[in-house]
Amino acid sequence: MAKSKMVARRADVKRKFSFGFTLLELLVVMVIIGLLAGYVGPRYFSQIGKSEVKAARAQIDALEKALDQYRIDVGHYPTTEQGLPALMTAPSGEGRWAGPYLRKAVPEDPWGKPYQYRQPGEHGDFDLFSYGPDGQPGGEGEAADVTNW
Repeated sequence: MAKSKMVARRADVKRKFSFGFTLLELLVVMVIIGLLAGYVGPRYFSQIGKSEVKAARAQIDALEKALDQYRIDVGHYPTTEQGLPALMTAPSGEGRWAGPYLRKAVPEDPWGKPYQYRQPGEHGDFDLFSYGPDGQPGGEGEAADVTNW
């Protein structure tokens, strides 16, 4: 009778400690998580680059509309020297300025650099562009310039 009580007690002890994971099970789960991260990570980071380019295009479009409104009010686009700040504060000598033409300050591009503005432009009435993530003229793929032409 005493022997059967000891066997029953050992079974209870085994049951109490058998609810955890083995080291092998934990390693298998870690490998699976690593494989998923290796597959999903590059796809996620490529989407970030694409979204920054889309944001830059949207900002350039908004700045173009503000520049067009400036031209309607004043009669001409701001000069290269006046630049994009002319959309927020009246340049000296512009009596018909009716701005500000933007709700907030002139934004930087998604990479933290100022947009480039030239008037007269080589590609139209004005050129408005960002050098992209590399900050250098030209480039290919996601490092290409984002322009209004």
